Amino acid sequence: MAEQMGMFPLQGTIGNINFYKSGDSYRARRKGGPTAQQIATDPQFQRSRENASEFAVAAKAGKLLRLAFNSLLKPVADERAMSRLAGTMVKVLQSDKKNARGKRKVVEGDVELLNGFEFNEQGKLSTTFAAPYHCNINRVTGELKITVPPFVPEELIKAPGGATHFKLVSGGAEVDFENKSFNAYLHSSLELPLNNVNTEEYVFNNTVPTTSTHPWILVMGIQFFQEVNALMYPLNNGSCLAIISVSGN
Repeated sequence: MAEQMGMFPLQGTIGNINFYKSGDSYRARRKGGPTAQQIATDPQFQRSRENASEFAVAAKAGKLLRLAFNSLLKPVADERAMSRLAGTMVKVLQSDKKNARGKRKVVEGDVELLNGFEFNEQGKLSTTFAAPYHCNINRVTGELKITVPPFVPEELIKAPGGATHFKLVSGGAEVDFENKSFNAYLHSSLELPLNNVNTEEYVFNNTVPTTSTHPWILVMGIQFFQEVNALMYPLNNGSCLAIISVSGN
């Protein structure tokens, strides 16, 4: 590493020398590390190529899942949700026992590893919503069903400061990771007051074609609102969404 001298410091690469700014000074150093050609063809980087290939597959699978539930995710997902989802998808890929490294597939892995994934680490469904509920995926009837018995919101919901209302949201989707397509079905309750009065029972039934052989994924969440002059304003904190059930095929 050397410091550049003179009136016109350089930035960029000339030959095998990198010129760059560090703090208040301009420096130069010899370009190091393997070349792109080496990484692409050298046998010693075979593992790196396999890892990169599988991470790309996992990232695309995570993006597809995000698109399936996009309207539910917008007010919920934290800034690291997509990278965390890609990491979980890598685990799904790694559970594929049929294909060689670098060629493993999401659909050949244990897709049920996605179950329990929280899209907001700062507002988890598991810690925000303490009311009992039942979920079921029935591949014979095509139902991805959530049943929430009556509950008292003030007692069983951990709401953020300023929240006056909430709504329950759900989504069911069949996801074709191979052909990068999906069919998603979304439902929600009305905005409900955060009070000490029992709610009614809520049943969210997301139905997909019974002929589908793709993974089915069921999500549930809560979105919070503040009422001001009879208008509902969504809050940017506290809302949550999680994968609560998965059926591989």
